[in-house]
Amino acid sequence: MKPNPMNSKKGEPIHGWLILDKPTAMTAATAVAKVKHAMNAAKAGHAGTLDPLATGVLPIALGEATKTVNFAMDGEKTYEFEVLWGAATDTDDRDGQIIAESPVRPNSEAINAALPAFTGTIQQIPPDYSAIKVQGRRAYDMARNNEALELKARAVTVHRFELTAVLDADRAKFTVDCGKGTYIRALVRDLGQALGTLGHITALRRTRCGPFREKQAISLADLEVLGHKAAASDYLLPVGTVLDDIPALALTEEEARRMTSGQSIALWPVAKRSPLSGLEQGTVVQARCGDRLIAVAEVGNGMVRSVRVINQ
Repeated sequence: MKPNPMNSKKGEPIHGWLILDKPTAMTAATAVAKVKHAMNAAKAGHAGTLDPLATGVLPIALGEATKTVNFAMDGEKTYEFEVLWGAATDTDDRDGQIIAESPVRPNSEAINAALPAFTGTIQQIPPDYSAIKVQGRRAYDMARNNEALELKARAVTVHRFELTAVLDADRAKFTVDCGKGTYIRALVRDLGQALGTLGHITALRRTRCGPFREKQAISLADLEVLGHKAAASDYLLPVGTVLDDIPALALTEEEARRMTSGQSIALWPVAKRSPLSGLEQGTVVQARCGDRLIAVAEVGNGMVRSVRVINQ
């Protein structure tokens, strides 16, 4: 069995977030492996996967930042993409095989009239070629084996769905702001059907993932030039970057020591020195001592207990 690069102890203990501008024709897992190799990092993972076709913002968590990945994955995302009308593929993007065609080409008026139905909280059936698990198996594995699939609809949130350009009768460009779990390929599939035609994605770029933006990203080529120096560059962001939107509690050195060793601490003296209100049962907080992030913690029963201790 090959060793899992995510758990390898080889490499340097680098902690923080590096935002990769993922190139096309590369899986997110391959991108992580290349970043890990270029920086000689001991541990790495990604937040918010991207299809091989897609480019753009892929947050790479290094070291202790892997303990905060869920905060990046839960954040809002922005995508820019191009659609080709008149053909459906088995993967709902250009990498698949054409399975149906239509002569209908929607104009901008028809497209704009249809978009409101795809904003807000909507029900969406994921693409067959997706990472959704069906009885413990990935849907894309079953699709590749031509096995029958019946994926269930689930609620997703689309904050903005905007037509940004009609390139010609066959092609249009869009921008979407959406929440966790939204499949852009499925949005395009369903929009095409609503317009009485078919459609699939021909280009897809993510420009935002949680707190991370396109302007913070580095290309793989530039990263490989920087190599090990990237760990000391401005491209490496602090572990706590993804926690900016959750409350912060200020600990004393003694409280920090206790929390690092796994002990809970009393909430009242901590809350008294933190300008916070409404710390209800189950509130997730960041526990800090000066500039140091000590732990991701949770409030409950008058205590603060660590959920993930950050060792850096």
